[in-house]
Amino acid sequence: MDFSHQFPSSERLHYLNHAAISPWPRASADAVQQFAEENALQGGLDYARWMGTEQRCRERYAALLNAAAEDIALVKNTSEGLSFIANGLSWQAGDNVVLPDCEFPSNWLAWDALRRHGVELRQVAIQSPQHVEQPEQALLDACDEHTRLLAVSAVQYRDGFRLDLGTLGRFCQQHDILFSVDAIQQLGMLPLDVQACHIDFVSADAHKWLLGPEGQAVFYCAPAQRPRLQPSQYGWKQYEEPFDFDRQHWQPSSTGKRYEPGSPNSLGICAADAALGVLLEVGMDEVARLAMANAELLRTRLAACAGVAVSTPALPRQRTAIVNFRPLQRSADEVYRHLLQQGIFCAQRGQGIRLSAHFYQRPERIAEAAELICAACKH
Repeated sequence: MDFSHQFPSSERLHYLNHAAISPWPRASADAVQQFAEENALQGGLDYARWMGTEQRCRERYAALLNAAAEDIALVKNTSEGLSFIANGLSWQAGDNVVLPDCEFPSNWLAWDALRRHGVELRQVAIQSPQHVEQPEQALLDACDEHTRLLAVSAVQYRDGFRLDLGTLGRFCQQHDILFSVDAIQQLGMLPLDVQACHIDFVSADAHKWLLGPEGQAVFYCAPAQRPRLQPSQYGWKQYEEPFDFDRQHWQPSSTGKRYEPGSPNSLGICAADAALGVLLEVGMDEVARLAMANAELLRTRLAACAGVAVSTPALPRQRTAIVNFRPLQRSADEVYRHLLQQGIFCAQRGQGIRLSAHFYQRPERIAEAAELICAACKH
């Protein structure tokens, strides 16, 4: 399939930074331009149609997660979703939260703030040599009868390390532990099924693999957990019948809308909805196949380069479309700056350089980028 009409950036740049911020598809750019023109000409005259786009966006997120649309909240970012969990549960002194020690700051700061309630934070070294085969077991071994929540990133941001969410979710279900997944580095790159993995909460912003804008995100709360997760922000839109402004008694929505306190980010939702439409049209199985093939091409070419050490996970089941490498003959900073000058957009993460290609990029362009990277590492 040819996706070049949707991604004009693919011929201008070697864009290998989808794990940070992705280029929008043409569908999103067109939708935002039309939305802006409509606002300029008539303001909110067709607000009812905006609400239709909002609902469709909710349904598209639900389709990606194998959830119901009523389980979805449209929020600002991943951090807001994680904060809903941290601030909405009733914590007791002596509770603990278990998580990997290599998380992006958003997925430990929310839990670290719970120390004021007497909650213990247990950070586990899941990528240590003794846990290469079973990193999930290291997390499970850290849980006990006082563990209220297991919080993980589905995919680690530095090197693309992937956990087996099904194994973790089944354990949590069996031991009455809540399971939270920061899915920002998986959703839109690989399929994610909240039912099969027994996930209670998912938080993910749209601007990475979902190809959408910053400032628009999805928050999933399993139906069984909504009564336990009290809203921590309040506003008119999170209540049943929100447009009945004159009533005296307000009842929070029984759906995921209870976590949407105020006016929606209609512009961001417009862009995200169009991007989700592209992903669903392609199909997540096909998106994953193509993204992983591009990553394997990068991994193989770089592993054959004498000036490069590839530091992505050794086991195939732990790999994703994120590839991290370390130059052996030049500093990572020097190589990174050189690559930017060559039109290769990537990111420095940890001690190396992170590459993250998506499904729509042609293999020949990926191979060309790999050659340029190898040459840069040898200079």
